[in-house]
Parts: sequence; structure tokens; C-alpha cells
Amino acid sequence: MADQQSMADRGAQAEHDEDGEEDDEFEEHSGGNRLMFLAMPSWLVSLFVHVVLLVVLGVITLDPGLETVKHVLTIGTEEEEIEDLEEIQEEEITEPIEVENAEATEMEVVQEEEVVPTDTLVPANDPDVAAVHVEITANFSERTAPRNDLMREIGALTGTGVDGRGAAARGKMVAKYGGSKGSEEAVALALAWLAEHQLPDGSWNFDHRHGRCQGRCSHQGTADQARNGATGLALMPFLGAGHTHVEGKYKENVRAGLYYLMNKMKPDGSLHESQGSMYSHGICSIVLCEAYAMTHDRDLMAPAQASLNFIVAAQDPVGGGWRYSPKQPGDTSAVGWQLMALKSGHMAYLHVPPQTIQGAIKFLDSVQQDSGSKYGYTTPGAGRATTAIGLLSRMYLGWKKDNAAIERGVEFLGAQGPSSNMYYNYYATQVMKQFEGEPWKKWNSVMRDKLVNSQDKSGHQKGSWHTEGAGDHGSHRGGRLYETAMSTMVLEVYYRHMPIYQKQASEEDFPL
Repeated sequence: MADQQSMADRGAQAEHDEDGEEDDEFEEHSGGNRLMFLAMPSWLVSLFVHVVLLVVLGVITLDPGLETVKHVLTIGTEEEEIEDLEEIQEEEITEPIEVENAEATEMEVVQEEEVVPTDTLVPANDPDVAAVHVEITANFSERTAPRNDLMREIGALTGTGVDGRGAAARGKMVAKYGGSKGSEEAVALALAWLAEHQLPDGSWNFDHRHGRCQGRCSHQGTADQARNGATGLALMPFLGAGHTHVEGKYKENVRAGLYYLMNKMKPDGSLHESQGSMYSHGICSIVLCEAYAMTHDRDLMAPAQASLNFIVAAQDPVGGGWRYSPKQPGDTSAVGWQLMALKSGHMAYLHVPPQTIQGAIKFLDSVQQDSGSKYGYTTPGAGRATTAIGLLSRMYLGWKKDNAAIERGVEFLGAQGPSSNMYYNYYATQVMKQFEGEPWKKWNSVMRDKLVNSQDKSGHQKGSWHTEGAGDHGSHRGGRLYETAMSTMVLEVYYRHMPIYQKQASEEDFPL
């Protein structure tokens, strides 16, 4: 039989054409191999199959390059890769993603906790309807802001620009910079009044008679459509005293207020509104940036950055300022709120373009008088409130304490002294506090005691302020809510922001 097979092979080879194809030859040889395989005993076939399987399994287990080979073999053409990539980008990812740690020896599956994205929240426009419950938690947050190069050391106190608000540091800051038991009690009463006048959807209204108040407090504001601005202004004193949406007695109030603002933010990051204009937006941006700086809650990062992006986009491209509407030639008052928002964002390691700060400096140069010791509204001048805003802005923009214009400006404000205009008091108090020394001590003793003694002490108005005949346009439009928020922040000046001028302080100048 072996002779017959050999003859068949020789016959087949003879019949092959010299130019015959290789696959025909392969068929003939494989046919012969098949016959030989069928002739083998069954035990030999079984042994052969098992040996082959063992070899294959050994290669898969021991050869780390097999997966690489497999990967190379499955790569298609460049066009196919692009098509596949486009299909992947269009598909919604619903399964947990496996992430390989380069330093680990095994693959770990990373599953994040379920969170409710803020951009999918349903607006709650009715002030009499309770807002949808939304959790803004920080227990899973990424600590995105490094803490090394924004560190300050002030005596025994070390921290970032908002770290004086912590419970441990606050008492030391109050004692060091001239606060009192009476001023802290006044802050506590004011926060209680503000919390009592929050609306069910988390917002506040300058017409504070809505909600639980039911008209029991007098002197409501007229800007009843500036709900974003009222909410932002009411939240600032809570943050100033160290209350966030994750800790503090009023964390639920802060949580609801932040939810309201994030829910009201437009796709371009704007919280601009008809009655509040850019003033409302600047105030709300300060709140979002400060809340993020204090908690580093990643749910706040995108809204805070978006609010800064809108400020950047709304800047007057010619004069560098801000006013009521985006890109409108600026005024010093609106510029002050936007700059404080940008400073808060910079403090939280959010992005602030250097050219935006350069534009703001250009605007301040255009309204300054006496080489920068005094400031006007839209042109050079020497208004009290605008001078206080201009000087504080210069301090945050890098002018040093020994700058002659700063010294003359502080002397000018000291000669004016505190007044019934809370807008002026708010900015001037910060200027004097940052300058420190005798000018601050003199100012503080008058300002602190004036506010402590003028706060309402009884009835539903307990803890609030309203000054009859206040020489402040904001007092008429914002009413009791506005005056209470501004007065509270003046009494929080000891710890709301860490001092700018300290021998041991690291530089925190804007990127210029």
C-alpha cells in the first residue's frame, strides 16, 4: 500500500504544470497527509492532539508578547481606524471603565459614585415651590487645588486666602485684628436672619417679604427681579463665616443657594439678569469661586470657571472695564465686583487670562486721579466709594503697601471715616484692614461699634440692619436684605480674606 501511495504521489507530481499554482500543490500534499493521519492508531492521534494543546496553552500563558501580536493582527486600515473612532465617539459609554495603573501588577476596575450632573437639573422658577433635592457632596471630590504655593504664614496662622474662615483660625483672627465678642454675636444674629428669609427654592429676594417673613420686616428693596444677585449677596456672609455646603450650621442653606445659582446659569456661564446686570453676575461668580476654593468640590469647578469665562467675554475690548451689559464701556463699581470674582477664581486655581487683568488695569488707569490715590466712576475723579474700590483693586493687583498713592488714598479714606453708605463702608473697610496700622485701628473702632449698636435686637427684624436716609443707591434697591448682607461682611472683615501685606506672606499677584 505504501508503494501504491508513492506511485500516486509521483503521478500527481508529473501531471503538475511547471507554472502550476502553489495552492494546487498544497492540496495534493495535504491530501497525502490526510491519508497518513487516518492510518494512525487512535491513541496516537489523541496523544498528538493533547501535546499540541499543551504547547499552545503554554505559549499563551508564558509569552507576554502574544497580546501585542494579537493587537497588531487586528488593526485595520487607516480609513477603518478613523471610522471606528468616529463610531466610538458617537456611542454613549454606559459601562464602568477599566483603568490600568502603570505601577500596579493587576488590573483594577474603577467605579465612581453616582452623581447628579448640575447641567441636567430642572429649573425651579416658582419661589413658592420647594426645589428638587440635589446632593452636592465633597466626600468623593478630587482635591484639584494644590496648597503649597498659595500658602500664607501669619504668626501662628497658615493657610490660603480663605482659610481664616475656619473655626480654629477665626477666633485668632478676630482677636488679632480688632474684632470683639459683640461683633461675632452680631454676625451670628445676622446669619440667622438671612437663613430665616431664604425662599423654598433656595434663593433670596431683595423684596424680603416673601416666604416666612410675610411682611413682618420693613424696608424691602425694589429690585425684586434681581433674584440671582440677591441670592449671591445673601450667600457671601455664610461663606465669609466658614459655612459651606459640606460643613457648618447653615450647610443646607448654602447647598440650596448654590443649587439655585447653578440651575440659573446660562450655557455661556452667565448669571446676568435684567435688574442686576453685570453686578449680579460678578457677585454670583464670587460666591461660586469662593465655595469652590473652600471645598474643592469638583461639582463646583465647571460652574465657577464658566462664570469667570463669561466675565472675560463680557469685558470691554477697548477700555478694559465692565458695566451693565457685556462689552459696554466700564464703570468703577461694576469693575470692582468683576475683579473680586477674578481674584477669588485665581485663588482657587481657576483660569484667569493675563490679558483680562491687563485690561482691568487699563481701565483703572483711565479713571484714576492724583497718580492713583483717588478714583472716579467712568472718568477721573475722587468719589469716596469709587476711591475705596479703586484702591482695593490696586492692592489685589499688586500695588505694595509703601506705594505713595496707596498711602495718600488711605489717608483720604481715613479723613472721611465710616458713613451711612454701606457700599462705601464695605470697600473702605477692606482697604483699611489690608493697610493695617493706626489708620485701621482708628477706622475699626468706629465702624465695628457703629454696626454692633445699630443692629435690630428684637422682633422678626432681629439680626438685620436698615439705616434711615442711607446715602447709598443700593440701600433703596436692595433694602434690608442688601444692608444686612453688606453689614455682616464688614463685621467679618477680620477673617474673610487673609491679609495681603505680610512680611511672611508669599506672593499671590495676578498673572500679568
